[in-house]
Amino acid sequence: MASIEKELKSKKFTSEQVKSNLNVMFTSNWLNNQVSALLKPFNITSEQYNVLRILKGQHPNSICQKEILARMIAKQSNITLIIRKLKDKKLVEVERLEADRRHYEITISDLGLSLLVKVDVVFNEEMPKINHLSVSEAFHLNSLLDKARGV
Repeated sequence: MASIEKELKSKKFTSEQVKSNLNVMFTSNWLNNQVSALLKPFNITSEQYNVLRILKGQHPNSICQKEILARMIAKQSNITLIIRKLKDKKLVEVERLEADRRHYEITISDLGLSLLVKVDVVFNEEMPKINHLSVSEAFHLNSLLDKARGV
């Protein structure tokens, strides 16, 4: 991968902050493409993977769609469509509550848990090849990214 100047074919940026913002956006898109390629053999998208990981964290408890969306990386995701596709693949179970027919409780299925184990094997093998950071560098990057978001 080339420098951000070469990738964007730009020699000048109005400031280092503008350059860093563009670099974060570019790198985010690049990383999402890498993750999508790793997930393709499993027939799931990065958004579906995100939902499955959220549900795994709740397992064995269920969680409502609204809470899943609040925890997602891409909060503008179409959670209803994502859940429907995961249900069609039998990766999640959806229960409609009798008290409020608009309210759904979602749990990850055994098939969904099994799929995540397989994905984790691939991610543990491939991520070090994608992410060229040491543990210390990753720690500092996480700290800087938190700071950039005002955390």
